[in-house]
Amino acid sequence: MAVFDTPQEAFGALRPVCVQLTKAQTRENVAQLQARLGAVSAAALQELQEYVLFPLRFALKVPGPKQERLVQSVVQCISSVLAATCVKKQELLQELFSELCSCLSPPSAVKKPASLSEELKLAVIQALHTLMHSAYGDVILSLYQPSTLPLLGFAVSLLLGLAEQEKAKQIKISALKCLQVLILQCDCQEHQNLDEDEAQQCGDLFASFLPGISITLSRVITGDIKQGHTTTVSAIRLFYQIVGLVMSDEQLSRVPKNKEKLSVEQSRISELMIHRGPDWSKSTAEKLTLLIHKIVEFSSVHPHWKVRLELVELVHHLMRNCRQSLVDSFSHLLKALVGLVNDENSEVQNRCNEVLQSIAEQRLVAENRALADVLSENLHSLATALPRLMNSQDDQGKFSTLTLLLGYLKLLGPKINIVLNSAAHLHRLSKALMQVLELDVTDVKIVEDRRWGSESSYEPPGCLQKGKRQKKYFRFFTEEKVFQLLQQVCRVLGYYGNLYLLVDHFMGLYTESVTYRKQSAMVLNELIAGAAGVGVDVLHEREDPVSMDDLKGSITSILDEYTDQANWYLITSIDTDEVGTELSVRHSGLPTSPGSAHSSVLIPPSDPHLSTCTMNSNIWQICIQLEGIGCFAAVLGKEFRLLLLSALYPVLEKAGDKTLLVSETAMGTLVDICEACSYDSMQCLINENSDYLVNGISLNLRQLAHQPHASRVLDTMLRHSDASLLPLVEDVIQDVLSTLDQSYDNQASTFLRVLYSLTAALVQWFGTSCREEHQGQTAEWRSRTLSQVQQQQLVTRQEVEQFFLDYVRQKQIAEGNLPDADDEEADVVPPLAEPERNNSDTEGETPLPSHAQLAKDVMERCIHLLSDRNLRVRLKVLDVLELCVTVLHPHGNHLLPMAHRVWPALVTRLISDDPLAVLRAFKVLCTLAQKCGDFLRQRFSKDVLPKLASSLLSQAPASARAGPVYSHTLAFKLQLAVLQGLGSLCEKLDMGESDLNKVADACLIYLSAKQPMKLQEAAQSVFLHLMHVDPDTTWLLLNELYCPHLYEPPHTSLRPVTLGGMGRQRNEFTDNVLFLLETLQRREGATLQTGT
Repeated sequence: MAVFDTPQEAFGALRPVCVQLTKAQTRENVAQLQARLGAVSAAALQELQEYVLFPLRFALKVPGPKQERLVQSVVQCISSVLAATCVKKQELLQELFSELCSCLSPPSAVKKPASLSEELKLAVIQALHTLMHSAYGDVILSLYQPSTLPLLGFAVSLLLGLAEQEKAKQIKISALKCLQVLILQCDCQEHQNLDEDEAQQCGDLFASFLPGISITLSRVITGDIKQGHTTTVSAIRLFYQIVGLVMSDEQLSRVPKNKEKLSVEQSRISELMIHRGPDWSKSTAEKLTLLIHKIVEFSSVHPHWKVRLELVELVHHLMRNCRQSLVDSFSHLLKALVGLVNDENSEVQNRCNEVLQSIAEQRLVAENRALADVLSENLHSLATALPRLMNSQDDQGKFSTLTLLLGYLKLLGPKINIVLNSAAHLHRLSKALMQVLELDVTDVKIVEDRRWGSESSYEPPGCLQKGKRQKKYFRFFTEEKVFQLLQQVCRVLGYYGNLYLLVDHFMGLYTESVTYRKQSAMVLNELIAGAAGVGVDVLHEREDPVSMDDLKGSITSILDEYTDQANWYLITSIDTDEVGTELSVRHSGLPTSPGSAHSSVLIPPSDPHLSTCTMNSNIWQICIQLEGIGCFAAVLGKEFRLLLLSALYPVLEKAGDKTLLVSETAMGTLVDICEACSYDSMQCLINENSDYLVNGISLNLRQLAHQPHASRVLDTMLRHSDASLLPLVEDVIQDVLSTLDQSYDNQASTFLRVLYSLTAALVQWFGTSCREEHQGQTAEWRSRTLSQVQQQQLVTRQEVEQFFLDYVRQKQIAEGNLPDADDEEADVVPPLAEPERNNSDTEGETPLPSHAQLAKDVMERCIHLLSDRNLRVRLKVLDVLELCVTVLHPHGNHLLPMAHRVWPALVTRLISDDPLAVLRAFKVLCTLAQKCGDFLRQRFSKDVLPKLASSLLSQAPASARAGPVYSHTLAFKLQLAVLQGLGSLCEKLDMGESDLNKVADACLIYLSAKQPMKLQEAAQSVFLHLMHVDPDTTWLLLNELYCPHLYEPPHTSLRPVTLGGMGRQRNEFTDNVLFLLETLQRREGATLQTGT
């Protein structure tokens, strides 16, 4: 609480110290006055303001040199008085202002401001700041008259000098803030806003200082980064405030054409005043453009985010207040604003977006033709430099450049047609996009990745996964975010631009050159998405949205071009079959015979038209066009159903393509079509459109030389539907079989893919019954085996006696002592007739189900094709054959005759063919054995087993000597496959003792530890199967190789048991033999426990 609340009391307390200070100007006297002021109330001090200031002002006016410490104390004391009171007299304000400024520049000029202490400079700046805040209304405005222009200029020059030349950050910042107060633009709420006339008066006054202030501030802003971000931020804020005040459109519009004439006394002052006429405005704007460009270039890349944020405020302030006077600077301002949209700092990003949104809402560009022209020119310049920049910058630089391009387009908004209607602008922009979007087509893997029919997965009918776009690799950039920016550029063009104009232009580029075809297709896809408003980010809505009819018309024309034979059937592989079919389609207008078509494709791989890059490019073009069809479906929704007649068939063709990338992309497109057209699954899509698909397939099968891809469509339909499709395509499949009968030589590979898909689908659709029957047979066999084991365990005394009697009888017969015929006949049991009736099953007399009949028909064709000279065909035939056997399994009376017919050709494949075919044929043999059982026993024993056994024995030494690389050879894979399947063959075919011995002898050598581990394990599996068939013989054979135990006879009258493996040292077979014997012992123990 103040001690002296009344002016009288305060005067009594302050008078002695004021008198003392007037007599002697010392720091001690100033300190006493400062201390006494602390005990005086603000109201009392206001009454005594001039009285107290007098000795302090007198101390500053005393002639002669003064101590800096004294001046500093006096200035600080004045500042404390001004902080507690208000200046109510204009003369006092001006005199104090002048006296404080003089402290920074003494009249004697002995000391320069730079030589003064930092403390004194800071004290004077703070005092000026306090003085400006202590005056209100007319008093403060008295300082902003033409007569006070020299005084203001003096203060401005002093403060600018301190802001630029001082090294102390605090002084620089304080000087800038004081300048801000001086131009009446401070951030505090104490000063009331100026009215129009007052603001106009201040603008006229500060126009004289604009060159000096702007140039100095630009030097401060672009100065050493070590000055700190706060100084730079304050300088930027002061710059746009003074420029926004002086160059305000509102003020310049009210400036009279001619300069007002002042009185004679003010003539010299009038020379300092600036008339802000059109000529001055234009000249000043040109000079400011240079400074603004310099500031923008520096601040937009400043490392501190607050500087970049203040740059956004600069752009916003100048565009809001000086949109006409500084229109030439807008190119730099907008470049800065757009470039900071994707700033790393979220606050800068958000503020940029807010400013851009406000520009769009205020329609600054839409209603300002000059600004739209500036943006158009900027866009043209950027599009011209874009290929060079994308080739020279890093990914971050490319990202910034494309952000700028996108920002220009967004700001132009509906005015974007100004650019598009200019042929030069559109040509430059489109060519820039063509060059930037160039794909990297050097990756060999894309061409190498193939889709094989045997590896096709069959999805459940209700399965529908979201289609995804393939990742693309571009020549000039690698970052995905750069591609996303390019997508947005195209979509914004489609959103605001004339759709027909854009589609026509880019379709022209599409047909103009193969080089631009992929890029044009990408742009067209994004244009359609943008025109529909899908995935596009804009600042303001368009005036006239594109109608559905316009969209459909554009999409139809693009779709027709995409699916044109010249653009759809491109060579994607050096496979002669595929190249031949593509060429035959592309030249379908010419009558081409199968022979000539086949010969025309024998082009050497070195041909430039079949280079890896060319095929890679073709693959990407097809994928981009497929993605476009998916995009069109998403845009049109259910309206796309009307276009399915022209779109679905080609997409299904590509879904069956051998090139993995193409088939995957086509599958994604089919998923997109399902979602857009409201189909629950791909199965529903195919089934509901199967009528015209089947019709198309039938027609194309009749012109196979020119339409070789009909089989692909059927292939895809079969792979992605269910059994309900079979009645719809049954006639077409018969057409396929008929066509195959007429073109075995050159079309077998094509149709075998369809037959494989058909049989695989039949297994998928009707395999449940086959599996259930197989499981039932397996359970029956197990129960029969278990009952036999149990019967063997319940051995009675009579059975033992009968065993020895039979043994004696057999020995007598062997020695020639034959028993009587009557006894022999008595022992013979008449054969039962019932099994004969069972074997003559009536199943063969009943008609086969349609799916089984199809499998039988396919199997008949496979019999003829098993001897084809083409290895690929033979391999595919073996795959199809295996599936046919699986389908026909429940129909034994039909399967067994077919197995009889296929056996000779299959044996040829097994014993005298390429190792790959042998592998596949052995797999088919295993399946046949599983399905046909002992029907093949004698055939296998006679035709195949000797060859397999000799092959295993001959290959064993080589595999024993081989190193780790051997496991990658075809010979190893063949050995492994035979060993893995031989045991199950013996068990399924119920082989005889002599055949089992052959198998055991051939496989024993593979129990050696010298063999590769996988071969040892496969050999173990053979003996494990042999244990099921004949455990006693297997036990004896293994013990002959190595016997771990000595068997003592239970009685001395019995001979000791002698086995070949007894007493042998551990050898290479020991570990595997011990494992097998232990396994056999465990099985017997488990069987005994089960029986008891």
